[in-house]
This record gives sequence, structure tokens and C-alpha cells, in this order.
Amino acid sequence: MRFDERFLDEIKSRLRPSDVIGKTVKLRKQGREYVGLSPFTKEKTPSFYVNDDKGQFFDFSSGKSGDLITFLQETERLSFSEAVERLAGEAGLQLPAADPRAAEQEKKRQGLTDWLELAAQWFEGELRRPAGREARAYLERRGLPESEWARFHLGFSPPGRTALKDYLVAKGARPPALVDAGLLIAPEDGGQPYDRFRDRIIFPITDSRGRVISFGGRAMDPQARAKYLNGPETAIFHKGHQLYGLAETRKMLAAAPTGENPPVAVVEGYMDVIACHRAGVPAVAPMGTALTEEQMEMLWRHHPEPTLCFDGDRAGRQAAARTMDRALPLLKPGKSFKFAIVEGGKDPDEVLREQGPAALKSQLGQTTPFAEALFIRERDLEPLDTPERRAGLKARLRTAAGLIADKDLQQAYRDDLLQRLDAQFAAARPQRGGGEAFRGREGARSGGGGKWRGAPQAPLGSTPEGVAAAKRLAKTLGAAPAALALVAVAEPTVLDDHLEDSFTAKGFGEPSLGEMVKEIIRLRLEADHLDTASLRRHLASCGFSALLTDIERAAANSGAPMLKDDVSLDARRSQWSRGYAALSRAAALDDALFAAKGNLSGREQMATFERLKTERDSLKRAIRTGTIWTEDGS
Repeated sequence: MRFDERFLDEIKSRLRPSDVIGKTVKLRKQGREYVGLSPFTKEKTPSFYVNDDKGQFFDFSSGKSGDLITFLQETERLSFSEAVERLAGEAGLQLPAADPRAAEQEKKRQGLTDWLELAAQWFEGELRRPAGREARAYLERRGLPESEWARFHLGFSPPGRTALKDYLVAKGARPPALVDAGLLIAPEDGGQPYDRFRDRIIFPITDSRGRVISFGGRAMDPQARAKYLNGPETAIFHKGHQLYGLAETRKMLAAAPTGENPPVAVVEGYMDVIACHRAGVPAVAPMGTALTEEQMEMLWRHHPEPTLCFDGDRAGRQAAARTMDRALPLLKPGKSFKFAIVEGGKDPDEVLREQGPAALKSQLGQTTPFAEALFIRERDLEPLDTPERRAGLKARLRTAAGLIADKDLQQAYRDDLLQRLDAQFAAARPQRGGGEAFRGREGARSGGGGKWRGAPQAPLGSTPEGVAAAKRLAKTLGAAPAALALVAVAEPTVLDDHLEDSFTAKGFGEPSLGEMVKEIIRLRLEADHLDTASLRRHLASCGFSALLTDIERAAANSGAPMLKDDVSLDARRSQWSRGYAALSRAAALDDALFAAKGNLSGREQMATFERLKTERDSLKRAIRTGTIWTEDGS
């Protein structure tokens, strides 16, 4: 029978390990722990400890540790299901009803897990074979010696298209099962499946108990389309529900001395997690996405205030801002986050290699409380040089506090943020606006160490040069591209069919829109749901406030009916698609005409050139007059 995490957590919340284990091991209280003789080895001096706060036992004579379920499995040779059933009875909990379909699904999941475990062993072996020579050299250059590879079960996938497939099929695997496990890719044209991971360093992804559920791969080829590649969503792997490095982090927390509560760091990549673990810092990472609500709840089960450590570059600050927005409604008394950014725009892996474990620990220990980081983010969205902008900051702070579901904490945040605001205005310091999120600290008002750093990236309008640029942009920004961008901000789903189009990434033919549109694309690829309010707030935090204003002004001159309030969603999407197609075609015709100019020697070439020019001019006329948005537009 399969038991979900909630059921297991309910069992553990109802039972004290010392009570259950004390039935078979004679325990005595020693400080905050219970101590007794090991049930696994013969000893005269007690080295077996039970910690109720951590829900764990530790046996230093045998090296074994774990929770109540593990204890029953080890001492009574029970299966996992048998141990859970025993404990559920002691806790007074009724077992979930048996579901034949669920049982069949569990059997299938177990089969996939077996193939994944075998694949992990094969990847580990390949790293040490001749094919893994370059991968071994790369890991050495990254400061990760061979002595550490086994600890993190690192591996290598050779370049061949069917190397892993051939190995597993020879062991009895069926290709469809390997596709289901995420190990193979089945071509859409019905061709033979082939290896998903090729010429990559392999990082096994495990669940909280250390069972392999997927893989991540780092490309050895610098020209590879994707530098890092994760396994797909499968019956046993849902990236929004898992955290890389959690199993190792749980071991580190369980082994912490009595009375100590080590920080748990949330970093951005596989190598960053490994660097933290090597430095003695429990750490995890989401797999290429912003933290989900499920991952946050998972983190809080292991630490009341995890430390979010993002890279010091613009992408890192943006990731921090997205995490704040997602975390605010979930904050509760005793459940929050701290923030840390390592110095010099580096990541934890670089700090460990260049400065050593002590420096990494020190920098991760310099944190900013959630409330302070939130205030700094909102404060630095724009200059505070007018009463309207200062009032806008106050409104944003009230809105942010209002997102917290817990009413008591909501009021506490509102009071705290407004006190910071009063102190800010009382100091009467001139503010530098812009996307340098969390740039500074609040000086003597804030306790603790650490700073949010990074090169400032002020939005247009925040400096004299920016003001001039904004004025020029308002005059030159194309009305039709602005209309496409404005709808994309309001309805990001319109981009779904064009996320990989170069025309989209170039701002719909308007270079000044390129960076903003790329940021929307990136968010759309990461999030299943992207609401307008959060998107606009995020774009503002990235320094696009003035650009958004200019887009609205320019779009008003596009003649696009889709911008009216009374237009249905279907009509708006249809008009947007027609406009997109027209602008994209016009841009393609411009490129074709430019290329054709160098080859107009014959009559046929001249005729082709004139035909393309006529079509291009007709399209541009329709774009200029606004008729591209309607059915009868050119």
C-alpha cells in the first residue's frame, strides 16, 4: 500500500520516538535527549540516542539513524508498509482504504524506481570508464575531487543515442517502461526511443528517503541547446514537489548535536547544493524553477526559517522577488524565510572553490529577514522624489502585507513595514530607484549581518540619462509592437505558441521591447499560472516600470480593438494572433528584400523583388492604419 507524506507526518506527529523505542530499548533522559544501549551492537557504554524534537534516533556504534519507521524496519525486519501499519495502530489512525487501481499504480512506480536505480549505477560506472575522461577532468576543474563523487552518486552519460537503452534492455527492461521512467525519449513520428541524457554529467535526483526518482544532466558540449537538462514529469517525479539534496540534508540535520538547529540553505543549482554539503551546510535546490508552495511547506517541515540564497546577478534578484510573492500568502507565525546573497555576484560553488568552507558558511550566515527584504524591494522599485511616488510605496506595502493569510501576522507585517517607511522618510535620504532589489540594509535599525548586493540596474526615468531615454523611446516606440506587448503582459498565454520564435524574443520587431519580452517568456516557461498583477509587479522590480508606461501610451495609437475593455478573451487572442502574424511576416519580408538586393541581375529576380516589396508595403500600410487587427485587414 502507498502512503502519502501527509499520512506519514500525521503518524509522526502523534507518536514520540522515545515512547515507541522505549518499549524495546531501556532509555534514560539526558538533557534534551534519551540515551540507551544500542539495539544493533553489543556495547557496555550507551551510544544510542533518541531525540523527540527531531523525531530521529542515532546509533553511533553502528552508524545507523532514522525515524520510527526505520527503527521498526531495522529492529524487527518489517517492510515499510508493515512498519507504517504498526505505527498507525499505535497512533490510533485508520489506514487509507485499499484501492486496487492505486495498488497497480504503486506496482508500476516501483518498477520504474528499479530501472532508475539501475540506471544510476550504470551512470556512476560510465564516469570511471574511458568515455568519462572529459567529464572527470571537468569535475576536477570544478574543484570536486574523485573522493567526493561516490558521496553524491555522480555519473556520466556517453554521447551514443542508445548506450543506456541497450544496457537496460539487456537487463530485461522494455523500452516503453524506460520512456515512462524518463530515461528514453519516444519520437513523435513513431521512431525507436533513444537515450534522453547524452554526453552529460549526471546528478541523480532522489526523494526525501534517498530513492532515485529522476536525473539532471550537465552538458559537456558548450554548444548544447540546454546547459542543464532535467528528467520529465513522470508517475514518480514531479519537479514542483521535490527538492534536490533533501535526503542528504535530512541526514545532516539528524546528525546535528543536541540543541543545535543548523540553517537550511536553498540555492539555485546542483553544484551549489554539493558545495554547501561539502562545507557542512544543509542545502537543497528546486530544479530550474521558482520555489512552489509544496516545496515551501516541505522546507518548513525541516526548518522554521530556511535561508534563500540566490546568485547576486539580475536573474538571482528576480528569483528572490518571485519567491517573495509566492511565499507571502503562506507565511505563518514560526514559518518564514531569510535571504542571503553571496559576495561579488558569485554562487556558493565558486565561493567554496575560491575561499573555502569557512567563507561560504560565513556568507550564508549573513542574512536579511523577510520583512526587511520585502521593504527594500518595494522601496527600490522607483525613485521616491514626489509625493505621489511616496504614497505609491505606502500603498504597495499595505498591499503586500494584505497578501498574508494569517491575520495576526498580516497586522504585524503592516505595522513593521509602515514603521520602516516612517523611518525612511524621517531620514530624508535621497533614494536611488531601480531593479537593484535588496541593495542595502537599514543601517542601525536592522539586526544581524549581510547585505543584498548586485550592480544597480535603474529603470528608465530614474536618472537624467534615463529620463532622456524614456522621452526618446516614447516618440519612437512602434504602436503595433507595443499593442502586442501590452496584451502579452495582460494575457501571457497568448505567447504560448510563440515562446521559441526569434521574432518574439526580439520584442515583436521592436528592439527596445526585447529584454522585457524575454523576461515574460522565461516566467511563462517556469510557471503554469502567471497572473497579470504579479507579472507587472515583477517587471517593475526588474526595471521596466517606465517602459510599461511608454508601452501603454504607444499602444493607444495602434488602432487595435483588442485593447478595449469590452472585448472578449477569445476575440482578443484572435486579434493578437492576426497582428503577430502580420508583424512577423513584415519583418521576414524586410529580411528577404535585404538579401535579394544583392542579386537583381535577371528579370525573374526583379519580378520576385517587386512582388515581395508590394506585399511588404501593403502589410506596413495595414500596420500603420490599424487594419491588421480585423478580419478584412491586409
